[in-house]
Formats: sequence, structure tokens, C-alpha cells
Amino acid sequence: MIPVQVIGLGMSPEDLPSRSRAIIKAAQVLVGGKRLLGYFPEHPAPKITLAKDLTETLLQIKELARTQRVVVLASGDPNFYGIGPRLARALGPDQVVIHSNITAVQAACSRLKIAWQDAALISLHGRDWEALDRALGTATKLIIYTDPDHTPARIARRLINRGWESARVCVLEDLGQGTEQITWLSPLEAQTRQFSRLNLVVVLADPSLPPNQGLTLGMPEAAYSHQAGLVTKSEVRAVVLARLELGPGQVLWDLGAGCGSVGIEASLLIPQGRIIAVEKDRQRAAQIQANRDKFGVRNLEVIGAEAPQCLAQLPAPDRVFIGGGGGQVQPILVEVFKHLKQEGKLVLTAVLFETLQTAFEVMHRQGYEVDCCQLQISRSRRLGSGTSMQALNPVWIIAGRPGG
Repeated sequence: MIPVQVIGLGMSPEDLPSRSRAIIKAAQVLVGGKRLLGYFPEHPAPKITLAKDLTETLLQIKELARTQRVVVLASGDPNFYGIGPRLARALGPDQVVIHSNITAVQAACSRLKIAWQDAALISLHGRDWEALDRALGTATKLIIYTDPDHTPARIARRLINRGWESARVCVLEDLGQGTEQITWLSPLEAQTRQFSRLNLVVVLADPSLPPNQGLTLGMPEAAYSHQAGLVTKSEVRAVVLARLELGPGQVLWDLGAGCGSVGIEASLLIPQGRIIAVEKDRQRAAQIQANRDKFGVRNLEVIGAEAPQCLAQLPAPDRVFIGGGGGQVQPILVEVFKHLKQEGKLVLTAVLFETLQTAFEVMHRQGYEVDCCQLQISRSRRLGSGTSMQALNPVWIIAGRPGG
């Protein structure tokens, strides 16, 4: 078998070194995407266009390489979100020679005069939003490969939903082409704009909003903007977060989020996770956003809708906290169990016997192991020339996890 040559074109054939040009010129078969093959219209070799499903093409390449010099063209660097490793796995590493070139990331940072070693590099090409959602929790600089389903406008709308309205967005179109264009925008401006299909997005967080600024576990209630005392008490918050057993990269639903205090402090424990605060009251939802932005929390998304109706549209959770719900607790629990991941855990607070009873009944019916504790908190206060203790309402914390 003649080793298959994989050539990274960089941004265009102008980035090719002489050795790579010579290999392409000597090719007996050229393989690549339609755009890349279009750079070589005069090349006499037969051309094979890469499709989304590579399985058949890889078999064809393997067969042709038995007797012919096959050259595979790749954009940027074949080893950076490219076809190089896939070919090496399919044909064997000894049967593939990879020729590196500059990536779109390198080219973009060169144009913008910024470093890229401290950036979160994300490809949404043919993927879901998970990598971007994780990065929004901790990164201050993001470089994003897009595709027709993950456009700059949709990325901008996602930034807005996650509290990144003050970020700076740069869309680099047609890098290395005669039509190259670089545009700086705010997320609000970018969400309605259309761009060339060939683009890369750079996002820079607002430097005046460092992540989790001043935020600690068990913040006093006065630290949060809240409505008529609708805030989980700091002691209860601390126990709830412990019972949730939060871990890296998890998705947390905070249902009936009130002012968002539990979800906001959870960001300290899952900085690369995703927190979704659901609150039906518009004023309280706005307070969650204000509290999120005050503390620079970047991985909390506010959903202004009513549970359980909105839950089917959310990503499946690893953990769920229900701090509100009123008379809807039972249907909310039933819906939560339809989406909670197999090893997921649910924590609920209650001040009413009826809520406690409902939670136990629904969780036991679901086959969950349930444990409960009651917090009876008293806080010191000045009384005359001394100090007394003032009791708060007792709160039950019910935790459930899969049985067996």
C-alpha cells in the first residue's frame, strides 16, 4: 500500500509550502471537500468528494492506495478537528503521512493580535451545544468553530441567555479568501445578523465582570435581590448544596428558583457544569438575572416559564433542586422523573406537612430511596443589653436517589 498523504491547506493554497505543493501535483487521486477540491480545477487526477458519512469513502481510499498515490486535502490543520486522526485509525498510522498547516484559530488570533494559548477552543461543527455551555462557566476567551446549525447569531442568543450580554463578539468570515471580513459586535447586535457560511467566532468576556466575584457559599440573604423574603436561608442553602452532591460537568435544574440563590452558589461547585434556573414569576426571574450578573456567574441560564410544562424542553439533569412549586409539587416531581438521568439525585425543601407527604409518596412510588432531615435554625439577635436566639420556621430537606 502506498501511504496516503494528508495535506493541510491552512486558510487557502497560498499557505502551502513547496513540499506540499509537490505532493499535490504528483497525486493520482485527489480527495477532499467540495470547496477544497475547487482550488485545483486544472489538476488531472480523478477527484473524490468527502461526504458526511466517511465510512464508504475510507474504504475507497484504502483500495485505491494499494496502487495509486492518494492525496487527501484538509482545511486548516488535519489534526485539529480534522480528518487526519480518522484516516490514521482507519488505514493504520504507518499508512498515513500528515502534513500540518496553520489552523483557523491561529489565523484568527494572528489577525486580532491576541494570544490563543489561554482560550477555550470549541467546535460546534456537527456537534451539540454542550462544549460551549461548559466553557461559559469558566472561560474568558472562547474561539468557536461554527456550522449552518450553530451560526454566530444563534451563538449570540445563547450568550445573552447565559448573562454574557456585555461580552465582545468577533466574527471572522472567509479567512484567507479575497472576501475576508472581520467584524466586532455585541451579542445583541450579532443575534440578528447573517454572515458567510465560512466563519469563526471569537468571544471575549467583559473584563469588568470576573467570574464569581465576591461569591461564597452560604451568602447572607441580604446579598441577594429578592422579593418579599423569597430567598432560601443561608443555612438551608448550605445543607441543600451538600445533599445535592454536585460533581464536575453536571447539569442542575433549580425549579421554583425564587431569586436564584441556590443555583448561583452551586456555580462554585460545578464551574464547568450547567445550571438552569426555572422561575415563572417575571419579577423574580429578573432578580435571578440581576443576582447572576452581580456575582459574575457565567454558567447559569434563566428560564422564565412554569414547571412542569417547560421541563421537557430542557437538557436532561444530573441533579434537581425544587425549592418552590406550591400545589404543583406532585406534577413537577412526576415530570422530573421522566427526565432525571439514571444515577440522578433530587433534593426538595418543604415547610408544609402536605408537601413533605407528597414528596415521600411520589419518590417511593418511583422506587427512590428517600431520606429527610429537619433544620430548626435559631439566630442570635440583640435584646436589650444582651443577646437572645430567634427561631426561624423549621424546614424539611428531602433527598431522593435511585434505589437498589
